Amino acid sequence: MTLAAEIDHNGTSPEKLLAPVLSAFWDQPESWTLETYRRHEGYEGLRKALAMSPDDLIAYVKDSGLRGRGGAGFPTGMKWQFIPQGDGKPHYLVVNADESEPGTCKDIPLLFANPHSLIEGIVIACYAIRSSHAFIYLRGEVVPVLRRLHEAVREAYEAGYLGTNVLGSGLDLELTVHAGAGAYICGEETALLDSLEGRRGQPRLRPPFPAVAGLYACPTVVNNVESIASVPAILNRGKDWFKSMGSEKSPGFTLYSLSGHVTSPGQYEAPLGITLRQLLEMSGGIRAGHRLKFWTPGGSSTPMFTDEHLDVPLDYEGVGAAGSMLGTKALQCFDETTCVVRAVTRWTEFYAHESCGKCTPCREGTYWLVQLLRDIEAGKGQMADLDKLNDIADNINGKSFCALGDGAASPIFSSLKYFREEYEQHITGKGCPFDPAKSTAWADDKNIDGKNAHRGVNA
Repeated sequence: MTLAAEIDHNGTSPEKLLAPVLSAFWDQPESWTLETYRRHEGYEGLRKALAMSPDDLIAYVKDSGLRGRGGAGFPTGMKWQFIPQGDGKPHYLVVNADESEPGTCKDIPLLFANPHSLIEGIVIACYAIRSSHAFIYLRGEVVPVLRRLHEAVREAYEAGYLGTNVLGSGLDLELTVHAGAGAYICGEETALLDSLEGRRGQPRLRPPFPAVAGLYACPTVVNNVESIASVPAILNRGKDWFKSMGSEKSPGFTLYSLSGHVTSPGQYEAPLGITLRQLLEMSGGIRAGHRLKFWTPGGSSTPMFTDEHLDVPLDYEGVGAAGSMLGTKALQCFDETTCVVRAVTRWTEFYAHESCGKCTPCREGTYWLVQLLRDIEAGKGQMADLDKLNDIADNINGKSFCALGDGAASPIFSSLKYFREEYEQHITGKGCPFDPAKSTAWADDKNIDGKNAHRGVNA
């Protein structure tokens, strides 16, 4: 039985599905301080972790079923387990806070409102993998978050959660906050490591994988902010509590970033497996007088869905079975006033601009996708261009050096699958059918006035 069917059967209100853990006290005064964090059982999970052996701790996190919240969904405990022990090399933990996927906005609010959850998770993870130095690679543009994170690290050092002999455990841990230079490619873990070492951010050839030869050619774990920040609650409340939420293969809670043409966009922390229909019920639905046209389940690099997919369980298996990826749970919602061709063109321009240029399929492919899409959007395209789009995307997908190319191809494939007719209208109509100068089709709904509908196209 799906989560949606279960709710209908039991008559449970959608609001009761929310599971505020990471976001439990974001709205409290000075939520980012150590004092506030301690009032909410902060660093209690660390004390319990330090009472275990590192190997038992890794097994505990592995048994909890926690999966990486950065997009791929790889089991966190298994990632820690890959670190070789007794090799005589330094071990490193690197936290990927270079959040830059279009539509993704969960890690930055988390760091701004509750940075100590990440710091506590870092100490636990470093104890588990026997690391004495951790790094937070933060997106450099978010200066307010950088300042708040530096202050939280200072508080943690002062309280004895970082530094020499953490809480009398014998663990010595140094934590470095590094501000990145603003390249999207640095969200890819090996490009991040190169950037952290002072080189140009470009993905590395694998193997060797970071677990064997990562930062400074030493064993390294690279985890997302939310993945690490979720660990303290698991230790404090227990793995069974964590597994009681979500689904069997995708347990626990997570942050869903709801944005776009919705009444109340924002962060909704809920168990994995909730549906977009339920999240829209909580957020007031699509803006008044409009209807959902298409949406992304995990940011612009994941294949788009339509209103037919409102009841797809938002966990790794459910979204995958429906033909997309859960990714970073960036739920961008677009109503019927949005031109699909325009949206896909803007996304593809982003990927072309952010391509590092290391591999030919991505470097050349994204460039030519942009040229074709711009012509189609402007009414200068031909029907043969649609097959060219598909062919170029196919030559990028699975053939580029890293996942950026795959992400650039996803909107092309999915938009042609669900909205090919709209592409054809741009070609036969010599321009965008949503442009009021070309057509009044965008204002057919009597509940939509022309002025607001047109503004929606350009929103």
